Amino acid sequence: MARPQLDDVLGRLVDGDTLVVWMLDRLGRSVGGLVRIVAALGERGVHLRSVTDQIDTASPAGRLVFHVFAALAEFEADLIRERTVAGLAAAKDRGRPGGRPTAMTPQRIAAARQLLADGKSVAEVARTLGVSRGAVYANLGRPSG
Repeated sequence: MARPQLDDVLGRLVDGDTLVVWMLDRLGRSVGGLVRIVAALGERGVHLRSVTDQIDTASPAGRLVFHVFAALAEFEADLIRERTVAGLAAAKDRGRPGGRPTAMTPQRIAAARQLLADGKSVAEVARTLGVSRGAVYANLGRPSG
């Protein structure tokens, strides 16, 4: 996703500047993205200071803390991903598929068919059943006519 204001700020920074952010999450949307931005800044001689996280890459200790935080965040994301995959597999083995439950139950599909046969519009059917028009279309297809 484009972030024109961030791109503008990053483009204006020169050797010796320090980019100050409130929190690291305001700078990067992912750990990988954050690490890439900080590395690119470092190559240009620009430091990063995070007020809330108390990180300042102008010092060796600040750079170390930043990389440790980044590594821990990446490790945590990997653990969450592994647990999610394992949880979905366990649920599937128990016969519980993942994902959001369908809005269109067999009873609603039958009611929708009857309402459409009675001349109701898809919008009216959706409103009556408390579902989106897309749900009606996905389960019944586009009405002919």
